[in-house]
Amino acid sequence: MLRRATHLAHRARERIRAAREHDPHAWQHQHPDDEHDDWDDPADGADVEDRPPLGSPEPGAPDLDGPLGPGGVSGPPAGGQRRRAPADRRRPARGPGAPDDEVPRGLRVAAAWSWRLIVVLAGLYLLLWASAYVAVVVVPVIVALLLAALLQPGAAALVRHGWPPVLAALTMLVVGLGTVSGIITLVVQQVVTGFGDLAEQAGQGIEQVRDLVVRTFPVTRTQLENAVAQLQQTLVDNEDVLASGALTTAVTVGEVATGILLALFTLFFFLKDGRSIWLWLVGLFPRDSRAFVDEAARRSWRTLISYVRATAAVAMVDAIGIGIGLAVLGVPLVIPLAALVFLGAFIPIIGSFLAGTVAVLVALVSQGPVTALVALAIVVAVMQLEGHVLQPLLLGRAVRVHPLAVVLAIAAGLLVAGIFGALIAVPTVACANVAGTYLSRRYDGPRPPEPRRDRARPAVTAQ
Repeated sequence: MLRRATHLAHRARERIRAAREHDPHAWQHQHPDDEHDDWDDPADGADVEDRPPLGSPEPGAPDLDGPLGPGGVSGPPAGGQRRRAPADRRRPARGPGAPDDEVPRGLRVAAAWSWRLIVVLAGLYLLLWASAYVAVVVVPVIVALLLAALLQPGAAALVRHGWPPVLAALTMLVVGLGTVSGIITLVVQQVVTGFGDLAEQAGQGIEQVRDLVVRTFPVTRTQLENAVAQLQQTLVDNEDVLASGALTTAVTVGEVATGILLALFTLFFFLKDGRSIWLWLVGLFPRDSRAFVDEAARRSWRTLISYVRATAAVAMVDAIGIGIGLAVLGVPLVIPLAALVFLGAFIPIIGSFLAGTVAVLVALVSQGPVTALVALAIVVAVMQLEGHVLQPLLLGRAVRVHPLAVVLAIAAGLLVAGIFGALIAVPTVACANVAGTYLSRRYDGPRPPEPRRDRARPAVTAQ
């Protein structure tokens, strides 16, 4: 029985050893009770304790996966210390630019847009500052450009009919200058002639306004007279300020005269050599972008011509409509007020309103409150005709800019450059819109023709 039990125990140990050899995840160890057991393999007679752990390579086998490459030693290094991972497998050290990987992408995009926007705004600010510093030169050039947009088609038509460019430019310059001079002469003559009648009627009108204010508001005639007297005393006390302002006005008149001469001189050369000057300027751009820049400028120029023509037509309609209404009411200075409305209409939306307000005030002091209310109704009716019929029909085809953009542009122009800024705000936005839209989609259509630089006259010639 003892021998039988010993044999069964030996067979059980053999089966356990065989199961361990076939289990790759088994942990090779020896049980304390088997310390003196003989686990000799009858096939090769080697001791199991002399074998390496299961899954380990044979002694002397090359380490193909280790950092030492073929021929290295497998297993832990001498001394039992754990081998460190190679440098290329370690986690990279955080350098100065490494934290960018931890910044959210949205924040990085916002930062990129922000600094670029700041650079653009800073560039625009420097450009405006430099323009304001040399405003005596910049303003006449811009005025000449606007007038050239109005007169250049006529000069081009004369050239096509065989006129020399110099004669065509000079003819259109004389026509434009004669028209403006005639209007100014007529306005001055009407002001001089009608100022006496206006002064006589102003006294009666002021009396009517005073009576209306006393009857309508809780103000006595004595209080109203005291307020007028206080206003007169304020003017007397500020006589020095007014004198310095008059001196500044005299200096401004000198600058205006200089600007007019410079604008006429510039206008003549814009009419005569405008295309040649532009070809020289476009030649300063990189070769690959010259055709696109030239096409964007052509479209902007056509937009500017359409804008000036449409604005002149709208201004003429406003001046004629309000002038006829004021003449029917018997308001003095009809022609000067109509001329003021014509000039004010070149500032969209607010120009006609301000000029119409002056006409209403003149009607108030000359004819009384009732006539002023009728004049106000006429001005509102003409403005409604302009806003709902003329501007969509004429300006809508020339300038495709949203009304909100027009109002914001005029407000920005007033803040930056006063009345002149409001005058050029809308055409600037319209031309920038056309040029920017084309340049952003320049690859959608065929490539425009290359500008003929050989037709450009050099800006500086050497004898």
